[in-house]
Parts: sequence; structure tokens; C-alpha cells
Amino acid sequence: MKKTLLSLLFVFAAFCTNAQDIPEHLLKLMYSGNIISNFYVDSPDNNKITEAGVKAMLKELDPHSTYTDPKETKALMEQMQGSFGGIGIQFNIVSDTLYVIHTTNNGPSQRAGILPGDKIVLVNDTAIAGVKMSRTDIMSRLRGDKGTEVKIGVVRRGIDRMLTFNLVRDDISTETIDAAYMIDKKNGYIRISSFGAKTHNEFVAKLDSLKALGMRNLIIDLQGNGGGYLNAAVDIANELLPKDCMVVYTEGRASGRSEYFSRGSGRFVKGNLAVIVDETSASASEILAGAVQDWDRGVIVGRRSFGKGLVQRPFELFDGSMIRLTIARYYTPTGRCIQKPYDNDSVKYEDDLMRRYNSGEMTTADSIHFPDSLKTFTLRLERPVYGGGGIMPDYFVPLDTAKFTPYHKELAAKGSIPQVALRYLDKNRKALTSKYANVEDFHRSFIVDDECLALLEEQAKMDSVKLKGGQEEYERALPQIKRQLKMYIARDVWDFADFLMIFNKEEDIFLKAYELVKQRNMDKVLLKK
Repeated sequence: MKKTLLSLLFVFAAFCTNAQDIPEHLLKLMYSGNIISNFYVDSPDNNKITEAGVKAMLKELDPHSTYTDPKETKALMEQMQGSFGGIGIQFNIVSDTLYVIHTTNNGPSQRAGILPGDKIVLVNDTAIAGVKMSRTDIMSRLRGDKGTEVKIGVVRRGIDRMLTFNLVRDDISTETIDAAYMIDKKNGYIRISSFGAKTHNEFVAKLDSLKALGMRNLIIDLQGNGGGYLNAAVDIANELLPKDCMVVYTEGRASGRSEYFSRGSGRFVKGNLAVIVDETSASASEILAGAVQDWDRGVIVGRRSFGKGLVQRPFELFDGSMIRLTIARYYTPTGRCIQKPYDNDSVKYEDDLMRRYNSGEMTTADSIHFPDSLKTFTLRLERPVYGGGGIMPDYFVPLDTAKFTPYHKELAAKGSIPQVALRYLDKNRKALTSKYANVEDFHRSFIVDDECLALLEEQAKMDSVKLKGGQEEYERALPQIKRQLKMYIARDVWDFADFLMIFNKEEDIFLKAYELVKQRNMDKVLLKK
């Protein structure tokens, strides 16, 4: 057991040429471990002590340097490389609390209405928050064979009670292209959910298929894309930029400077381009958006992105565990680092999006102020852009909170609407698939009926959603509620791409991107801002 405790410390020491080269702080760490092993009153659990020590060290660095034990490491690699049975979420654990980062396209969690930012605190009546449960134990409770059920308890911002969801586990695929379709005869749309090992190949296949259908202009949607592999973002940027354009560079104290350039083999270096981002677009998403913006290759539409400009390198340890250590910052071609400020308060860092919302940033660009010291200029048109906290879009699109009544907001916050769609489909799936040949036919002809609205009323009571504004508020909310019910039904009968085709037709951020990408002179569009 003593050997286990000291082994990791000797890995650090191995970087030194001899004992005299070992820094004093590492000698102190090794000496402390040796004291514990030899003189503690009981037999210490050296594995546990080592794990706690590594996690504590990383916690002092930045929000994105992490440690995973052997089982956790294997599971994380499966998420990026293969498929598995589970509820379909990407998550992070902060201060003993599981935060949902992203829900897998058309997975059990997404279908049930789990949202990014939700905190999962209960799994099958077992508390997983505030009890120092290991990541491995949490994952083992969430995962399971396809078709098995799991009940989870969720705490959601703005809701004063725990929400309960009954999920049926499914095979979780790691495909990263949510949708690719022609909006009209000339304009195409591709939505990327994350940047994985196969994302570039998927993107190329979708791009080629849209070009074969006559696509001349393209919208790339990165909403909700939390990032992934840097190389995947670089490879996709290569498809969009002319030869020898810098895509990104990384630089760190020990890692030096690494530069990434487009190779001149791009499939879409001409034609108008719009890239959609929002407050949950992070990391590799920001690399792609930053390269497009800095080279004035296309227009960025939406809201300020997350602001993650740190690069992690995986260091595999001898026992199969892994340290993902921040080794560098990445910079857009103009030299912008878009990492937002951070300190040792990890909870405050994770709650930054709520702070943005409360400050009014999501509804007006006037509340966003970048200091002049962070200003730089794009490389072709010399437009001003800023670093220091995400990618600020060329065209800001606010969250439209005015069109949602309090009743509708509470239904959405508690996940009631997707639950109604699921219950309705339990009774009517066969009838719908026989009546409507495809999603276009469904979109043209389907009307949310009285049966569906009766289920809505029943679900609202179950979720303690009260209609405080009476019949007038109900009538005001009904068109948007019906639209969402129709979208969720389409998603669950067909797939997420069909859901997006309906959703985008009335989504402000998409409609703005569509308006801009159709313009004849994209330089004129860019210079207006």
C-alpha cells in the first residue's frame, strides 16, 4: 500500500534528471506521504489519499484541469469514441454536484426535457449530491442496459422544488451532426452538437450531400455545442478557409507555441457563410467561430459564447487513470484569448450563465462592455473584435422572453411539455405514422387536438403549474405551447433533424442567420456592424 501512495509522486520526480534536481515542493510532498504511510495511527487507505491529493492540487489551478480514475477514464473515452447504454448526457461534477452540460441528440434525457444547467441530485431514490460519491459510482447508476428504467431527481434554476423524471435507458450514439438539410434551393443548414473523433468525416459527408443538392450558402449551427477535440474544429475550419489562413494558435509556459493553418483543400471556401453561437457554445466551437470571424469569412449570429480558451492535454498514468491538465491557452488568428475570468470558486464559474441572464445580457447587447485593451481588428476588413470572454457575435439576437407568458415559462421550466408529447405518443404513435408519410406532411397538416390539450392540463396539475392569469393568459400562451408540442411530437416520431426543421421556422436566431446568409454582398453585411 505504501508503494501505491508514493508511486504517483515518483512519476513527478522522474521528470528530473537526478535527486538533486527534484524541486523542494515535490520533496515536501513525497516526505509528507512517507510520514503518513509510516506513522499514522491506523493503516491508511493510500489509494484514497493519493486520489484526494491529486484532485486537490488540480482544483487550485483552473476550472478545466481534472483527474479521472481508471473506470472514469474508460467511460469518458467511450463517450468520445463509441457508444454505450445510458440516459444521454454529458456532465461535470462541481462541489459534489452533477451539472448537465449537454444532452445527447434525441437521447432519453433530451426527449424527457432535461436541460443543460440542470443538477441531478437523485438516482433511483439514492442521493448523489453532497455525499462525496465518486464519479464512477454516479456513472454506474446512470448507465445500464437499453430498455431499463431509471428515476432521477433534478434541481433546476428558478424552480423551488425537485423535478422527477422517469427515463428509459437507450443506446447512446456519439454521432455529432444533429441535422443537415436544405432550407431552400440554395441555402443549407448543418448543426454540430460536439467535436468528436469522427466529426470532421461526418461534416464532410453532410457538406457534400448538400452541395449535390445545389447548396451555395451555408449556416453552421453551434448552439449548445460544448466543444471537444481541437483538431476536429481545425479540420472543419479548413473546409471553409482558403489556403494558409491561421485557424488558431496555442501557447503555454512549457508547451511553447503551436500554430494551425488551413491546407487549401477546403470544400466550401466560397459561398456565403453564417455561424450561429449562443452562451453554451464553448471551446472548439469558439475556435471555429473565432477563425471565421477573424478572417471575415462569414457572419457570426446569436449571443456571446461561453468563453473557454484553455487547452487540456491528457496525461495517462500507469494505472489507467488520467490527468487532463491545462497546458496552454488558445488564441484566435488576431491574437484574441477568449477565456473568461476565473478564480478558485468553481461553483461561481459554473453559474456564470445565470449571472449573465440576471444582468440582462441575454436580452440586450447594450449590457455587454469590453475594455478597449481587449480590442483587435479582423484580418481582411479590419473590423473591431474583442477577446477576454467568449466570441461576441457580429449580429446579436436576444432571447425573446416577451412572447412567453408566466404559465408557459413554468411549463417549460418544469419539463411539462415534452412529457405531454411522450404521453400523447404512447397512445397515438401508430395512428400518426400511418396518417403522415413524412415530417413535411405532418408539419403541413397536423393540428394539436383536444386530447393533447387535456393531457397538458393534467400534466400541469401533476407538476404544480398554476394558471394565475386565467383564461386570457391561457389563450395568449396557447399558440406557442401548441408549436412546441408539435415539435416534440415530430422529434419523437421521426428524428431530431425533423424537430429542428419545424423549430427553426419560427426561431429568431435561425431566421436572422437565414436572412443574412442570403445577402448578395457578405462584406457589406459584415461592415454594417
